[in-house]
Amino acid sequence: MGANVVVVIGVGGMGQAIARRQGAGNKVLLADFDEKTLTTVAELLRGQGHDVSTQAVDVSSRSSVAALADTAARLGPVTQVVHTAGLSPVQAPAAAVLRVDLLGTALVVEAFGQIVAPGGAGLVIASMAGHMLRAPLSAEQEAALAHAPADELLDLPFTDPEVLGQGAYGLAKYGNRLRVQAASVSWGERGARINSISPGVIATPMGQQELDGVSGQQMRAMVSASGTGRLGTPDDIADAAAFLLGPGATFITGNDLLVDGGVVAALRAGGRTPTV
Repeated sequence: MGANVVVVIGVGGMGQAIARRQGAGNKVLLADFDEKTLTTVAELLRGQGHDVSTQAVDVSSRSSVAALADTAARLGPVTQVVHTAGLSPVQAPAAAVLRVDLLGTALVVEAFGQIVAPGGAGLVIASMAGHMLRAPLSAEQEAALAHAPADELLDLPFTDPEVLGQGAYGLAKYGNRLRVQAASVSWGERGARINSISPGVIATPMGQQELDGVSGQQMRAMVSASGTGRLGTPDDIADAAAFLLGPGATFITGNDLLVDGGVVAALRAGGRTPTV
């Protein structure tokens, strides 16, 4: 009997940690836009005993995501799909953030929802920023983020990057949660589950870029005021991912788990207005 397939899209700090945690005894398919990084991470994991394949992917391209899903299905039963790929506000302008984080996630959830094996599980990495929108969305806007055809998401009136500016990231990550919630029904029809994790400030290269950026001082203050008072680690996210992907979470789907060290809880308990 062949090994099951674990797909990890995005091989940054969190993706690497999750692949390492979930890969033992499985075939691991790693995918990333950056082919140099993809090769480096694959060689590292192979050196640690993992069975690793790679494929370059542009998550904002429907055809590229479909090709990745086809490759995964040919490798064997796809029992775990982990989508960590994303751009932060300091890495890219708002239009690119929306293209990768909002559209890209929708395309991945859709494509892998068509090939995931019964009993399988999906996981999308969102962000605590999606819990901290400056202004609430209307019911109509939420419905559009959850259910609009993926190819129409960037044409919605309220996803204009010129209007959103820095707020594009939070909107995209909130949209990820809504998309996962809606997709839990179609994934469930295949006997599979899908959830999301909303990390806080994690000690990865992307996290460090954010801390060094314009919002860094505010982010450090929020971390200091949180219940844990520390930055998260990629292993913190991998631990949460292992639970949601594993046998202890078979009654959990369409849900979002905040893994932020208590930042959002502290903000809400303190009555402060989120500004991220």
